[in-house]
Amino acid sequence: MTTMASEARIHIRAKGETAPSPLLRFVRSDGFAAVVSPLFILAVWEVLVRVGALDARFFPTPSSVIVELFALIQSGQLFIDIGWTVLRVVIGTLLGAIPGLIFGVLLGLSPTLRAFIQPAINALYPVPKIALFPLVMMIFGIGETSKWIIVAIAVFFQMFFSTLAGVVNIDQIYLDVASNFKANRWQTYWTIAMPGALPFIFTGLQLGVGMALIVVVIAENFGTQVGVGFMIWRSWQIFEVRDMYVGLVVVAFLGYCFQLLLQSLQRKVIPWKGQTRI
Repeated sequence: MTTMASEARIHIRAKGETAPSPLLRFVRSDGFAAVVSPLFILAVWEVLVRVGALDARFFPTPSSVIVELFALIQSGQLFIDIGWTVLRVVIGTLLGAIPGLIFGVLLGLSPTLRAFIQPAINALYPVPKIALFPLVMMIFGIGETSKWIIVAIAVFFQMFFSTLAGVVNIDQIYLDVASNFKANRWQTYWTIAMPGALPFIFTGLQLGVGMALIVVVIAENFGTQVGVGFMIWRSWQIFEVRDMYVGLVVVAFLGYCFQLLLQSLQRKVIPWKGQTRI
């Protein structure tokens, strides 16, 4: 059947129907819409500002924002701000993701621990994480440590609940097999719980990194003079709106890069699972 279908396609093309060009295939693909739609929005934005339909004080033209972006790149200050923000996100994510992973696995495999500890975590979860920042600064000061801790707190909850859901949803038959083979608790963690929960863990990590960027941008408004969040805050103070938009674009770009990195890592670590998109 497959051979006949292939011969039919060859016969049809031989009659004069050529294969579509790469450009035509791209235009027909979803990637074309993904590229054109934001460009169309920016073009409309540009026109509306230039004809006076939008106030340029609050909505500068995209072209002027691009010019300001290149100016900040040439000065080198933008790379310094990005470097500090990325460093804070990475350190805070590690400090929050590792405990979240450990607690998620432990509580997922132990109903007793889950009944004892999870109510307290559930009670703390709805508290806005940035609302804890004044308390964190009182305890750890206004330096880098307080920013790492507030990011870690935000990431911890995302990682904990995702890991817990992954472990709880492991088929009981796998745990029964481990018990029949006399696997100890440590072996159960590493051979059953961790591999089974990996798709959920990566989902929690993607959510956690997104939350880390949100929190760190706010945290950089206090006690520092470097970082993308500080750049946005300073732009508001001096009413340099173009710099503010550059900061917002950079945050979006960082978030996109982090997601691509995590998705690539997920495909390498758990190739047997489909890609999870957030």
